[in-house]
Amino acid sequence: MFKNYIKIAWRNIKKDKLFTSIKIGGFAVGIAACLLIALFIKNELGYDTHYKNKDRLYRVVMQGMMNGEQLKSVHFQLPFAETLASTFPEIQKAGKINTSELFGAGRRALRAEGTTQNNFEEGFIYADQPVFDLLELELEQGNPENLLVNPGSIVLTASKAAKYFPDGNAVGKTVFLDDNSSRPYTVTGIIKEDLSKKSHMDFDFLLAIEDTNMSWSNNNYFTYVLLDDNVDVFSLEKKMHSILDNFVIPAYRERMRGENFMEVLQTLEYKLQPIGDIHLKSDLKMGDGLKHGDIRFVWLFAAIAGFVLLLAVINFINLSTAKSANRAKEVGLKKTVGAFRSDLVSQFLTESIIFSIISFVIGVLLAWGLLPTFNSIAAKNIGMPWGTWWFLPIIGVAALIIGIIAGLYPAFYLSAFKPVNVLKGSLSTGSKSGKLRSGLVVFQFTTSVVLIIGTLIIYKQMNFILDKKLGFNKEQVLVIKGTNLLKNNTESFKERLLESSNVKSVTISDYLPIEGTKRNGNTFGLIGNEGQEISVPAQVWRVDHDYIQTLGLQVKNGRGFSEDYASDSSTIVINSSMAKELGFDNPIGKRINNGEDWTIIGVLEDFHYKNLKEEISPVSLVIGNSPSMVSVKLNKGETTRAIHAIEAIWQDYVPQQAFEYTFLDQEFAQMHDDVQRMGKIFNSFALFAILVACLGLFALSAFLVEQRKKEISIRMVLGAPFKSIYQLLTFDFVKLILISILIATPIGWYLMSRWLEDFAYRINISWWVFLLSGLLALAVAFLTVSYQAIKAGLVNPAKSLRAE
Repeated sequence: MFKNYIKIAWRNIKKDKLFTSIKIGGFAVGIAACLLIALFIKNELGYDTHYKNKDRLYRVVMQGMMNGEQLKSVHFQLPFAETLASTFPEIQKAGKINTSELFGAGRRALRAEGTTQNNFEEGFIYADQPVFDLLELELEQGNPENLLVNPGSIVLTASKAAKYFPDGNAVGKTVFLDDNSSRPYTVTGIIKEDLSKKSHMDFDFLLAIEDTNMSWSNNNYFTYVLLDDNVDVFSLEKKMHSILDNFVIPAYRERMRGENFMEVLQTLEYKLQPIGDIHLKSDLKMGDGLKHGDIRFVWLFAAIAGFVLLLAVINFINLSTAKSANRAKEVGLKKTVGAFRSDLVSQFLTESIIFSIISFVIGVLLAWGLLPTFNSIAAKNIGMPWGTWWFLPIIGVAALIIGIIAGLYPAFYLSAFKPVNVLKGSLSTGSKSGKLRSGLVVFQFTTSVVLIIGTLIIYKQMNFILDKKLGFNKEQVLVIKGTNLLKNNTESFKERLLESSNVKSVTISDYLPIEGTKRNGNTFGLIGNEGQEISVPAQVWRVDHDYIQTLGLQVKNGRGFSEDYASDSSTIVINSSMAKELGFDNPIGKRINNGEDWTIIGVLEDFHYKNLKEEISPVSLVIGNSPSMVSVKLNKGETTRAIHAIEAIWQDYVPQQAFEYTFLDQEFAQMHDDVQRMGKIFNSFALFAILVACLGLFALSAFLVEQRKKEISIRMVLGAPFKSIYQLLTFDFVKLILISILIATPIGWYLMSRWLEDFAYRINISWWVFLLSGLLALAVAFLTVSYQAIKAGLVNPAKSLRAE
């Protein structure tokens, strides 16, 4: 019997190739989209899951309230980890990590002893000895008890060790950082690498901590703790408040004044964040500088995957029932010769499962083919898990289950035909299920319109970010990296650059208005205003005299720095936000202090120096030395020639060192790379969903034509024009799409309003977004339905009426 079912299924596949292609193709597209999203979600949920002690491993978070807003930070003092471990017996081990570029983390030049070529490397961090046990790092070489105990120790990952010491024995060897031969680093260990283990902390080089500042008001270190078994985390968090009372709050009170900071001090508390939550659930207002995912995107994509698969199943049902009349005589004859309804249900379910298996095979292959493109968009390195024990069994079971689910309704619907009605030619074509099918198409297009709204708003927000007036000019600014290798020749290099006709101006500073460059926060108070207890936290950027001009910052009041004034070494330029926080209407000439005394000489228009998800906060500029980057403002239209000229000058100074540069506008765009990536992924799967929905509409229009072909023929015989036939077949669909638009509009507005809340600077949602989304949905629907309507209007009515 089963063999017979397969023969009949194969016969039907060959009989109507167009419908079969649409049925299988739509199903395969839905499966491919669902599989790609599932692999993405698995990858995102796979961070920090490999630790044996993951249920007892936490990162410490400090939080408090300021101006009614909750602030969270993961930066702690140098003695904090040791104090935790010695104070609370529940804490088995505590360790710390520093990722601040001010201390030399991030990007540095490295060379092995005996070589002259420096290579710029990313992924330097500072850590202490307990970090190895906390993060369960495995060693290939080295003594696990003595890795980061001594100053000048460095631990490399296996791939970096192989790069610099290809003979395979790196421990005990010497490397130099930033071409400083007077400061050697000794390799004390090599870390095994396992690409299957994904961590929120990405590094290639571990340096021993050499900081000696034991102040409880300097916050630079992430702190990780390993708890004993069965520790009550909530109770421990409460007990940890004693560290605040005994050490942190007294230290802050010495430096901070003003109502804002009193509010913060009163609301400070410690929380323990499970290590498995760091990648996806870190809502830190005072960020950690790490690249994170977002659990909301994970659930959003999971919902999209579910909807796409559901739309594909709906299409399968509609396409199966749309051809019901073609199977009616088959059902009637089988029942007449004694077939039971259960036999017919088994037959149609078998056909459905066969279709499902074929669709799954095509869908998996389609996903495999699209995976490189998806990885490029998502900045991932996801592979198809062919070799895992669970992949093919899950695919097989899913094909079986979805085949059964998708085939249940068509099986029971088709098997319910009455032989007498079929053989008389008075078959009921299922008008009772019309409301169901209308509901399904409304659901499909409601989903599609919501996705179109989301796509338009994400696109509009990204253009807003990239085109927004930033308060500085990011165009035509070339940033040369690693210029600390010039050593004492940085100023000479700058003067050579200024001699080039392609160069407008040059500035030397590691502090740029893009993420990933140096930051240096301090707290400022007023001088000579003891009655006004004000403390303002602000960035303190060390720049040269040409910084403001080169980056196109706008001086709102006063003046910028000038080499004509020798006193500028003790002056400061602040932004408008800082002037407001200090309470100044006219701050020029006022004096402030952050451990040093400064006289304000200028106020800048506010400029964005952080991700546009965050508001502009106080920032100040002082004259100082930070020589690792040189920014060059180029003349328009001279870019290629200027790069060659600048590289030639670089080679004159450091001929054996690579010339590395980027552009400020590219770096700015990269700041929002995560949002752009998510937007592209969202848009891609929105297109998948819309494609599947269109196939569903095609199915429903085909079903309607199948139901009404004799009615249409009679109308045509009686003289009905083609226009009336077209309107007859499209008007009902227009009503369904309009209903979909009405339902989708408030849903889309609510969801995208919530998404935009993440951005401190965002677009207003315009009415035209919803109008355009609706018009696009209508246009797609008309194009889809028109094929069937035109086909029905041009058919010879005699063919349909011949059977009467």
